[in-house]
Amino acid sequence: MCTPVAGRIEYGTAPDGTTRVSMTVGPEEPVFPGHYPGFPIFPGVCVIEFLHRGALATAPGPDRAWALSGIESARFMNPVLPGDTLTADLTWRRDDAGGRCSASVTGPRGTIARIALRFEAEGAR
Repeated sequence: MCTPVAGRIEYGTAPDGTTRVSMTVGPEEPVFPGHYPGFPIFPGVCVIEFLHRGALATAPGPDRAWALSGIESARFMNPVLPGDTLTADLTWRRDDAGGRCSASVTGPRGTIARIALRFEAEGAR
């Protein structure tokens, strides 16, 4: 998988039974040298990719063969800096056309982003 995110995503269960994904953003992330040199900030597209990778790895269903088909919404509220740990509790909703995964991504400064991704079954296109 080609991705701008180098960090390892951890998977678990949140207290409410939903899937929780987390990742510590290391200073070695390949996007840092070119994104605000001297003041590295983890780009919003990388926060979306963190959620995308977590959603694919934990997708519901026996086959888990989902493909990202769109970003329904993304609202960013706080920066992500080297050393921050991102956490997201995933909410999946399935429908006839595929599924939707949404989450609030949190970090040490509170809510980082609210993101909703649209998926369809692979091979459905």
